Amino acid sequence: MIVVLLILSVVAGVFLGKYFGQKEKFSKNLLILSAGFLITICLNEVFPEVYHHNSEFGINLGIFVIGGVLLQMILEALTKGFEHGHFHHHSESNILPMALMVGLFIHAFIEGIPLANEKNPFSPYLMGIVFHNLPISFILGAFLFNRKGSKVSYPSMLIVALFALASPFGMFLGNYFNPEWQPYFLAVVGGIFLHISSVIIFESNKNHNIDWSKIGLVIVGVSLALVMHLFHSHDHH
Repeated sequence: MIVVLLILSVVAGVFLGKYFGQKEKFSKNLLILSAGFLITICLNEVFPEVYHHNSEFGINLGIFVIGGVLLQMILEALTKGFEHGHFHHHSESNILPMALMVGLFIHAFIEGIPLANEKNPFSPYLMGIVFHNLPISFILGAFLFNRKGSKVSYPSMLIVALFALASPFGMFLGNYFNPEWQPYFLAVVGGIFLHISSVIIFESNKNHNIDWSKIGLVIVGVSLALVMHLFHSHDHH
């Protein structure tokens, strides 16, 4: 069920991007909504879990959170900021499909590792990945299938397939890692989430004017994540 959700979130996003990719406002709104959701999941789910393990290991896991932020900055050298909607700022030739494929695969693979042993198909962390996959896949679909002269080709389909399978693959391999490593991977993913969501939320304010529609979308994303957090907490008690 979890694997199906992960793959569906990519396929649905790519499908939407293929047919609605010209609607830049729609993709921007989707990104902002997902950023509000992601940053809330980060602060309410990921970080408390990470710091809960701090005392057990006697090592500051915050270093791994910072490592996640730095890793994402390195990956963006490959993807050119694709994860937060930057593909239209570059001439497409700037993004080599190979570099894009490698960057997105590593990104999604690492996100999948903390899902090892996850039984709840509606866990907030999983929903964070699903919400995060949708806008990235939307942009991917628009980039691969909605440009002038672009057509459905084997390389394009391969990129989509690899991205869709990266998180399930990470989840599968995570089952074979030492369970004590999980908080470290979660901390790295926390850094990745934090970087992506904060860049989306903070960077696109033109002239630093108040953008009420953007604030509204962030609030909707935050509210969705908080509702999920409450349900999840309730189930655990």
